[in-house]
Amino acid sequence: MSRKPRIEYKGAVYHVMNRGDRGGKVFKDKLDYELFLHAMEEVCERTGWRIHSFVLLPNHFHWLLETPEANLVAGMKWFLGAYSQRFNNRHGQRGHVFQGRYKAVVIEAESGGYFETVSTYVHLNPARAGLLRDPEKGLEQYQWSSYPWYVGPGKKRPKWLEVKRALGNIGLKDDARGRLAYAQCIEGRMNELRTKEGKKAFKELWKPVRYGWYAGSEEFKEKLISRLSKVVEGKQRASYSGAGIREHDECRAERLIRKGMRTLKIDEDDLDRLPKGHELKCLLAWLAHTHTMVSHGWLSKRLQMGYPTTVSTYIKSVRLAPAGRLARLRDKLI
Repeated sequence: MSRKPRIEYKGAVYHVMNRGDRGGKVFKDKLDYELFLHAMEEVCERTGWRIHSFVLLPNHFHWLLETPEANLVAGMKWFLGAYSQRFNNRHGQRGHVFQGRYKAVVIEAESGGYFETVSTYVHLNPARAGLLRDPEKGLEQYQWSSYPWYVGPGKKRPKWLEVKRALGNIGLKDDARGRLAYAQCIEGRMNELRTKEGKKAFKELWKPVRYGWYAGSEEFKEKLISRLSKVVEGKQRASYSGAGIREHDECRAERLIRKGMRTLKIDEDDLDRLPKGHELKCLLAWLAHTHTMVSHGWLSKRLQMGYPTTVSTYIKSVRLAPAGRLARLRDKLI
């Protein structure tokens, strides 16, 4: 059976989830969780994604994800590949880290309470999975979740985490009073999960999130079906192919490169003259790679850097540059 196409559009919101291959662990220790969070930061920087809530559990993860651009597929391909490679390199493994295809349920975010339902579902996962050492101390004790960033006073949030929408949807502000009210709301939901009736009610409420392909009203479903009919009629239509996304990324990368050239005080003649692995070319490649999903092939051609397979090495040399001239130039481009 052929795979169903992904529904992608500007401003789409998804509940994204994926599990470890054959139920295996995605995170073996603290450093794995930190590597995953770093990869989340990278993919959000490159794609413009906003993550409204997340939780990382030993063998799977959940996101409530908004894509300002229609780039879910491209971003997830990069993200899952990047983390899998880093995980395998660190643990001396080969093969798949995640099972099959990730799940991406489209969420009606503007009405009906679906957005906050998913956010609550995401935040309650550690309690549902029995991962709280002391349930009486609440969900804040579980650090691999966005929840502590929602309720923790003075806790600096990552720039890719957006809390105001989830809070605003239930009439709260991102201030001390709003954070306290949100904590009381979520902890109340957690207490309900301890009862038989509460478990049954939540199971019914979250059924579309866990098992469906969308979570929303009938009107929202019809809109999605209409979008879907434009995507496929046996084959994916050109208007929904990757061409438009690639063009968008290449235009953005071109703007970044030109801005970087001005900062580094070089021009097109310099690109012609400089060796393919020159540090200034490496800096420009790193800049475009870090902030877009543009391909290594495009970068190698645009910056005259030789074979596309070497571009990743050039980018890495900038990303890992120790204190010195290269690091100072890199910092000027940020």
